[in-house]
Parts: sequence; C-alpha cells; structure tokens
Amino acid sequence: MLVFSTSDKGGTGRSVTSCNLAYRLCVSGRNVAYVDFDFGSPTAGALFEISSVECGTPQQDGVHSYLLGETGVAARVDVRAVSDRPALRRLGPKAGKLVLFPGDEGGAEFLTADETIVGRCAELLHALEQEFKVVIVDLSAGRSAALELVLRATALPQLRALTARWLIFHRWTRQHILAASGLVHGSHGLVQTGKECGHDPLELLDSVRFIRTAVPQATPLGTVDRPAQAAWLLEQNAALKRLASANRLGASTLLGETPMEPVLHWREQVIMDMDVDAKIADPATALAYTELARRLLDPATWERF
Repeated sequence: MLVFSTSDKGGTGRSVTSCNLAYRLCVSGRNVAYVDFDFGSPTAGALFEISSVECGTPQQDGVHSYLLGETGVAARVDVRAVSDRPALRRLGPKAGKLVLFPGDEGGAEFLTADETIVGRCAELLHALEQEFKVVIVDLSAGRSAALELVLRATALPQLRALTARWLIFHRWTRQHILAASGLVHGSHGLVQTGKECGHDPLELLDSVRFIRTAVPQATPLGTVDRPAQAAWLLEQNAALKRLASANRLGASTLLGETPMEPVLHWREQVIMDMDVDAKIADPATALAYTELARRLLDPATWERF
C-alpha cells in the first residue's frame, strides 16, 4: 500500500502524525517505509531522533538526488538500528521493519518534473511497495511539485494496479477546514490535477480521507466555573462540524483525529507506550495513533458510500 500524506497549510502536524502512524504500524508487525518527499524541509529524521539525518542526508544520496539521477540508489536508514532514542532500538522481535528514506540536506522543491523524474519516482515507489507492507510518502504542503510528481507517477501503468491512499491533514479550525477542502476539491487541487494526470476523479476521491489534528476538547477542564465559555466552545465545535460537512470533510471522509497533546507542543516526537506509562503523554494520543493505523488498513474504511 502506498500512503501519501499532505496538507494545504504548514503547521498541521502532518509529519509528526505520519511518523507516529508509521511507528504504530511497525509495532503491529508491519514492515514500513517512510519516504521524505518534503523536499524543501526534509526533517523526518529529527522526528525519529536520528541525528545524522535530522535535516536530511548530507551525502547527496537522498530522495531528491535520486529523483534527479544524481545517485543510483536512494539512501535508506534503519530507524530501529540507528535512532538516538534507545526505546526505538528496542522494539522487540514482533515489530516489523521501519526504514526512513531521507531527503537531501539543503534540498529544495522541484520547479518542474520532466518525464525522467516522473519515471524514477514511479520506479522507486514500485520497488518500495514490493518490499514493504506500507509505504508512507510525506509530501510538501500545498499544491506542490511533489504533489504533482506523485500524481503523475501513480497514473503510469506500472503503478495503476497498486493500492494508493491519500491522507489530508488539517487543524480543527475554520481556516484549516476551508484550506483542506480547497486542496482536494478546489482549483488546481488534488482532484483536478489528478484528472489532468490521467486519474479517474471518482476513484481518486474514494482514496482520500481526512485527519483532524490537535483537536481540543469541546469542554476542557476548567470551564465548569465558566458556563458561558463552555457553551461558546460547544457552539463553535458544532459550527466546525457543520462547516466540515458543507465542504465535503464530514464523517464519511474522516480517517480519524488526534487530540491536543502537550508533549508534541514542546517536542515533536514519536509517542510510545512508555511515554504514556510514565504519565508524560496522554493515553488518548497513543490510542488515536493506534486507531488511525487500524483504520488505514481496514477495507471498510475505504468503502464507497
């Protein structure tokens, strides 16, 4: 399965959620590849706490260099072997592989992608899909060259038969809801660009699900003494649900949501069960990531309504 993670805006928690999704799939026994296609800011290594590639690989052998034909093999990093975080190196025999394909340090967005680059992209994705149960591709935010690149690649005959999923991340605010809807349904968005690249629009839409990130409690602790604020928060949450439905981001298109997590506001990282057991991270956060992983692989999630 190929999984493409994207968002219209930065600051959605796309990368940290995708890394946690990869981790949860790994500990459930799946072999997972994490491919950093955020060419302008390839920092997935920092989330997995791998200091040697925290801003991409400095050896000019990252994904960016591979696509440009400057290296014959894209660098791969075994997260379970080289992470600076001891707990990630001690996942146990039941866990699957977790391999990072980093971007290039100091890399930049493609201004354009010619047929050669598209072909190399398709070649890479096809090879990874054969090797790994799940391949998560973290794209740059917005209507980026990376988005167009993978849409063109997945429209090629060698990738058409493969299962591809699109995860669209957004915060639970008016601005982010409207932006996420525009990225999928709007001008030069995912559906329109996909159609221009040769995809069937309806099939493409069937492969799209939204993830709401850092969703606050509608009635947080402390509002009991402020009933006016509590009522206002509930009203705003209801309004956001109506706005999401009106913009085709309703329940039927939702993969799931993640709660506000204090740990991630201070330090973007993988949330492990040991963080919950130590009373550092909230149990709801770990549960949310586990549920996202389960629903991603559940065929019922992707049934057409």
